Amino acid sequence: MVSTAATSSFFPVTSSPDPSESKNKKHGTGSTSLESIKLKPLASSGSLQVKANAQAHPNININGSTVVTSPVESFKDGVSSPPRTFINQLPDWSMLLSAITTIFLAAEKQWMMLDWKPRRPDMVIDPFGIGKIVQDGLIYNQNFSIISYEIGADRTASIETLMNHLQETAINHCRSAGLLGEGFGATPEMCKKNLIWVVTRMQVVIDRYPTWGDVVQVDTWASASGKNGMRRDWLVSNSETGEILTEATSVWVMMNKLTRRLSKIPEEVRREIEPLFMNSDPVLAEDSQKLVKLDDRSAEYVCKGLTPKWSDLDVNQHVNNVKYIGWILESAPLPILESRELCAITLQYRRECGRDSVLHSLTAVPDSDVENTRNSGEINCQHLLREDGAEIVRGRTRWRPKYAKSLGNVDQISAERA
Repeated sequence: MVSTAATSSFFPVTSSPDPSESKNKKHGTGSTSLESIKLKPLASSGSLQVKANAQAHPNININGSTVVTSPVESFKDGVSSPPRTFINQLPDWSMLLSAITTIFLAAEKQWMMLDWKPRRPDMVIDPFGIGKIVQDGLIYNQNFSIISYEIGADRTASIETLMNHLQETAINHCRSAGLLGEGFGATPEMCKKNLIWVVTRMQVVIDRYPTWGDVVQVDTWASASGKNGMRRDWLVSNSETGEILTEATSVWVMMNKLTRRLSKIPEEVRREIEPLFMNSDPVLAEDSQKLVKLDDRSAEYVCKGLTPKWSDLDVNQHVNNVKYIGWILESAPLPILESRELCAITLQYRRECGRDSVLHSLTAVPDSDVENTRNSGEINCQHLLREDGAEIVRGRTRWRPKYAKSLGNVDQISAERA
């Protein structure tokens, strides 16, 4: 008896069919009624089955005494309850695992959000892990890998790529120092007063362009420029050799993004940014040569109908500074682009343009004839970007001959990687 009970608890016991049922099934009754339809037992756990049996078969009162009918005794028609085995008595672990996973993901997301909050100015750790602050928090450096879509026809990084690296490190410097508010490169106090930074002058000197696969290190720092300006300098070098590739300096002022007019630096903002300033000279001596204003008579090359696209605007509804460089070079003579490379550029931003602006790009080459530039020395070009007679940007570029050894180095690097 004990062995039989133990065995039945793990293995189902098949009941012998009722003879009357077999007879009825064999001969049939000729009609189907609700009483002749047998309900299939539910594939559920043993506890639920016992509860259902208890409701279907209540206690019986015989001679004043109550007799409890067991589930086995109640199924006299041959239908037995599912066996109570070890497997179907286990709890549903999937729900528990799902709850643990949800809690873990929520905790991880909360931890990442806390870790992404701006740091205090005295902290020198970059919370985003893309750069680091050095020299008591005054200099920020970040590495960039030159990838395939950032190189041009010369198989070197384009001037737009280099300018984007400069802009990115400037913003990341403010963010890592805990001075980035809701605006694009604006401090919390600047956001309260609807102020943004705008560049008024940019000067860049390129000694050598990096090629595909190179890793460059960009160092940047800020200094005061007069009473109401900020100067930002950059130094770009090869991260492996330390070779200086590019030097750049710029001057920035504040503008009210609602009125679009220049503004003085409020004292609240000054207290935020002054701890970030270095007492240093510009990385480049100021280009004292006056930028010439061009017109239709003095300009030799004109490109008309340049219009900003929606993708050219930043979060401040301001045309990206790098876009102006592309527009200026639209009117550069093709023989210069083919035989030379840009080695220096000076820009003076005089006015911003809007989404509906239609710009004209003007270029003049005063030093020599463009058709005879392949074997000559450096060439200077004057540039002007204007809208209906109003000056947007004045500029000057310097071009040097493309050296064959530079292309040879690229071929050598490609062969070594292959």
